[in-house]
Amino acid sequence: MIKKQGDESHHGIDCIRALCGFSCRISDGLAVALSRSAAEAIAMPRAAIAFVRIVEAVNYRIGRIAMYLFLVLAGVLLWSVITKAFFRPALWTQEMAQFTMVGYFVLGGAYSLMLNAHVRMDLLYGHWSPRRRAVIDSMTVLALIFFLAVTLWGGVESTIYAFEVGERSRTVWRPYMAPIKIVICVGVLLMLLQSIAFLIRDIATLRGERI
Repeated sequence: MIKKQGDESHHGIDCIRALCGFSCRISDGLAVALSRSAAEAIAMPRAAIAFVRIVEAVNYRIGRIAMYLFLVLAGVLLWSVITKAFFRPALWTQEMAQFTMVGYFVLGGAYSLMLNAHVRMDLLYGHWSPRRRAVIDSMTVLALIFFLAVTLWGGVESTIYAFEVGERSRTVWRPYMAPIKIVICVGVLLMLLQSIAFLIRDIATLRGERI
């Protein structure tokens, strides 16, 4: 009788252990599921990540091409010197050099912005944590986005006007102004898109992610 009661008590203990193990497995499974759902909830949207990668890929390629405009500028200035020294001075070299410089500067702006190649006052920024940098950068980039959006709006209106009236430069060469204004608008648009990409990166940093 005593042996039978001992067996029943051992059987009860085994059942309790089994139930505890089963409940622990269920709780572990729920914890894993909740952690995965939480990670998915705070993860950056795929569209935002794709936007950043596409914009930076485009700006990289256009920036690498714009680098060679410096050689075009040097060639134009060299030809200007040669014509002034040995021939009749060309009428188009000065303005062509200016237009080339504008294209070099504006089209390469987004590329320089992407590489963080602009001059920055680094008195405190270098000592901050990545999270604090992201907070400050997200505020400053909003101001940059506003400035570039207003600039683009004015540039588009000016370009439309140049097409409507056939605007020309007030020089002897008298080139049409619409082409260079289109270049300026494209460059400003690329910088605007790169600024938005920066904002997305800063938001990802604040959420503990890295794009």
